[in-house]
Amino acid sequence: MSSTSPPGRPRTSVVIGGSLAGMLAAAALAESGDVVVVERDALPDGPRPRRGLPQAHHAHLLWSGGAAAIDSLLPGTVRRLMDDGAHRIALPTNMVGYSPEGWFRRWAEASHYVVLASRDLLDWHVRRAVAALPRVSVVDRTEVLVLEGDADRVTGVRMRERGGEERVVEADLVVDASGRSSHTPAWLAAFGVPEPAVRTVDPGLVYASRIFRAPEDLARSFPVIVNVQADAREPGPGRSATLVPIEGDRWLVTLSGTRGGEPTRDPDAFEGFARDLRHPVVSELIAQTEPLTDVVLTRTTVNRRHHYEKAAMPRRFVVIGDAVAAYNPVYGHGMSVAAQSALALRSVIARYGWSDERLAARVQKAVAGPVSAAWALSTGNDVFYPGATESGPTLAERVGAAYVRRLLHTSTGNGRVARAVTDVMTLERPAARLFTPPVLLAAALGPRRAQLTAPPLAATELAAIAALRA
Repeated sequence: MSSTSPPGRPRTSVVIGGSLAGMLAAAALAESGDVVVVERDALPDGPRPRRGLPQAHHAHLLWSGGAAAIDSLLPGTVRRLMDDGAHRIALPTNMVGYSPEGWFRRWAEASHYVVLASRDLLDWHVRRAVAALPRVSVVDRTEVLVLEGDADRVTGVRMRERGGEERVVEADLVVDASGRSSHTPAWLAAFGVPEPAVRTVDPGLVYASRIFRAPEDLARSFPVIVNVQADAREPGPGRSATLVPIEGDRWLVTLSGTRGGEPTRDPDAFEGFARDLRHPVVSELIAQTEPLTDVVLTRTTVNRRHHYEKAAMPRRFVVIGDAVAAYNPVYGHGMSVAAQSALALRSVIARYGWSDERLAARVQKAVAGPVSAAWALSTGNDVFYPGATESGPTLAERVGAAYVRRLLHTSTGNGRVARAVTDVMTLERPAARLFTPPVLLAAALGPRRAQLTAPPLAATELAAIAALRA
């Protein structure tokens, strides 16, 4: 299909990358035209690991803002995921979280939620739903070599198919959703497009994850996220741990550490690492728990954001997902940002139409909304670790981080602020929510209640944990 399709004829889009961001972008585009998804790796026919997704072994959070976006694009997907064993955890009611500012209270109002499952299961449900759409075709084991077009306009892609043959696919819109390994910077350079601004925050994080069989007494009665975060203001490396329930009555535990405090693949050291954190609650849960897998290690954790929304991008070319911004996985925003970006793609096309010559620029600007909120939350702590940036935190980052710390401190004892923070953390509301007069005033006044001195575990949960040690 020509990139200059006359009005009334179906439009054709090419999506580069068949992971979550790419599949959701395809779902958004399929409502107004034909879509070709081009994936370099072989896509598994089931909830199994994919070669190009090493981070799938670690804990993933689908915040309610992202879950709602997926269900808007692919109705019923989250329910089918739940039917297959995923967990829907009420927030903040069922989160035991230790932030740099103290323990979060488990406020009774369950105004938000998070969906928890293995990344393989979640990707499979999305992939299957997209593959069933009549206007989408998925081509795997195929590599996009270059963009067709020039600095003014992208007209398609040149790709190498699984047999080695090359061919050009013309398109009315090309979307790069190829993740951290995106070739967009090189492709833009080849067109002579000035390099967009890039911000990199690399605290040297290493992630180690292991799956455990949830103890029988806790498998269904303990639907709780447990998270112990690092504090960049404390001396030494930053170490953290997250425990999440996933399908099959299992716990997925992810450890992380910055330079000088990295976890290892040694299974005998896994529990000890968790025990030496700011609080040992995660180690207490897994101390007598049966491990089901070896320890999986990942080092690809750099925070990197490309400001494509401010660049002189070619028309009819959009970048979304990790190809725009990749985050420290501990905050779990990548999937939800990808979902909301795909929703923004659909909304902009519906509002302005394919004939709008600024369509891609409008989409890129809309995508910057959820990206900016997640970036501020993900890098506010990481930027302060030694060596994370070339010149240290910027003034804006220092001011922003100070305000976020104040909000976290206040939210440990103020339910209204806790709700506002959770609104933004779950991507249900934009970051502007944190700057409304009531929130600003509450942050200035500080928490209404004294800080908790221990994990906010219920009596039944404490008894179950004690039984593990017996």
